Amino acid sequence: MLLDEPLAALDKKLRAETQAELIQVQRRLGMSFIIVTHDQEEAMTLADRIGVMNQGRLVQVAAPRTLYERPDTRWIAGFVGEINLFAGQVMSQGSGCVTVATPSAGVLRVAGEVAAGQAVTIAVRPEKLSLSHDMSSGEVNAQPGEVVDADYLGGFTRYRVKLAGGDVVQVARANAAGSEVAFEAGQQVMVSFAPEDAVVLTQ
Repeated sequence: MLLDEPLAALDKKLRAETQAELIQVQRRLGMSFIIVTHDQEEAMTLADRIGVMNQGRLVQVAAPRTLYERPDTRWIAGFVGEINLFAGQVMSQGSGCVTVATPSAGVLRVAGEVAAGQAVTIAVRPEKLSLSHDMSSGEVNAQPGEVVDADYLGGFTRYRVKLAGGDVVQVARANAAGSEVAFEAGQQVMVSFAPEDAVVLTQ
């Protein structure tokens, strides 16, 4: 069954309810649904597999988790959800990791296998970044920065942090029950991520 933007006219709450009903209908009927949508969150919710199109070309087909966690290109990474991107050049490669020199975030170590000397982009989702008040942190991929602002969004708080190199990154932190915003605008923080939480893009 082909459905072209079936939920576009619904408000957010009704759309979420209808998405759940649509999934139940599809499973009950046992037939394939092809759904056209420009809403990335809707695609992630409804689909077993997602095809991303750019200028009329199918550029990647994958399960939602794979598409989000391991996009094939810089364009796809930015199209499917919020992303932090750091351009750089591979300094060395070994043991399943690459060391990348970036103008804005210093030297980063990321899981991947790319030849030394190649230009790459390191992509890290906001929820993969960690914030700490400990400015002496010796963690891998740790960079100092200053909190620009913090937006409380219910289930999580979104921070924008200006790194020492000048780039502004987005960090998403889940809000535990009864917790308060732990970081405020103007505070100095350390931003870090684990090597396995980023992806190296060559396109």
